[in-house]
Amino acid sequence: MILIDGHNLIPKIKGLSLSQDNDESELIKILQDYCRIKRKTVEVYFDGAPFDHAGTRKFGSVQAHFIRQGISADDMIIQRIRNMGKKANHIKVVSSDQRIQREIHALTAIVISSEDFVKEIRNAFSSSPSGGKPDPSRMSENEVEQWINLFKNQPKK
Repeated sequence: MILIDGHNLIPKIKGLSLSQDNDESELIKILQDYCRIKRKTVEVYFDGAPFDHAGTRKFGSVQAHFIRQGISADDMIIQRIRNMGKKANHIKVVSSDQRIQREIHALTAIVISSEDFVKEIRNAFSSSPSGGKPDPSRMSENEVEQWINLFKNQPKK
């Protein structure tokens, strides 16, 4: 499993910016493709969510935590690692924030900088025959079901 400080990763990815309205959803799409290619699960944390938008949502193998204003994603990630106890040494945490890196390292989890994780994403996409794009013939049943649910409630034109 990989835990990611989303707002720390966004500016490191070419084409994404924290000033975009859809920066979080675009990062989630990239992470979904990464998870599909690498067969990993990811939890991404975004802080600063308005109270009525805070919460956790599942997007395939990506679980997104929208942390309400006043609480930092860093603190939530650190708490998540603390709660894992000895299992934390199998978890990767992605952040370039020095404070979170020190604390996570002390908790025995694996720390990877956002810049290095972007390289990992690029390598995964370049090694994928589809270049990171979904191949409908290789989608899991869960992914197919999510796409069906997404489009079945769309208004007809």
